Amino acid sequence: MGFNALPDETLEDLQIKGLYILQKKDKFRFGMDAVLLANFVSILKPKRVLDLGTGTGIIPILLAAKTNAKWITGIEIQPDIADMAKRSVEGNGLNDRIEIIEGDLKAAKDLLGAATYDVVVTNPPYSKVGTGFVNPTESKAISRHEIYCTLDDVLDCARSMLKPNGEFYMVHRPERLTDVITGMRWVKIEPKILRMVVAKEGQAPGLFLIKGLKNGNAGLKIMPNLVIYDQWGNYTEELCRIYGLNM
Repeated sequence: MGFNALPDETLEDLQIKGLYILQKKDKFRFGMDAVLLANFVSILKPKRVLDLGTGTGIIPILLAAKTNAKWITGIEIQPDIADMAKRSVEGNGLNDRIEIIEGDLKAAKDLLGAATYDVVVTNPPYSKVGTGFVNPTESKAISRHEIYCTLDDVLDCARSMLKPNGEFYMVHRPERLTDVITGMRWVKIEPKILRMVVAKEGQAPGLFLIKGLKNGNAGLKIMPNLVIYDQWGNYTEELCRIYGLNM
């Protein structure tokens, strides 16, 4: 088993079940938001999972380690990033549980078949085109701004791909919370669980995690904040558990 890293790639230890991942040195690299999302997802029974905009493949690989997901598909529009994700899956010996598809999530229904997944997860681009700083590196810009897909595209894809009563998980920024909740309801994915992520106690949130249920009944549970750092600037106990760090 080998990872076949290219000269512009690094191989990084995920600190869980001996898994590693390839990343580009100078392009978009997965962040804490992807790790928090993978930890937020709950899959107790063998299920089919779809990750929209999988990037490096970090979420499928972590879900394979942390959950009972039976089959995980990641779809990624950037050819070089999709290829790298495929090599990470192969290097970890996870081809029996994960597939990476190069393609546009807006075509997922044609590529994979409608209503074929129990769970859809996504760490989508956060910013609308025309807002904020657009990174000159194309890969980073695509990952952070809605260049190839909008929030509405992501939500419509989730609606199409989920089975009845399927579950939807997303991480996003608080300034888009209204857009996310109204968008989810528009596509008949009812918001069910919301959790804010804060750097320290008492600070405003920088991210939120949300779970929805396709055709679910109304009723939103708000969880306690997920706090990243304690008063001394160290990771909290919960973050250490998420990252598998020794206390």
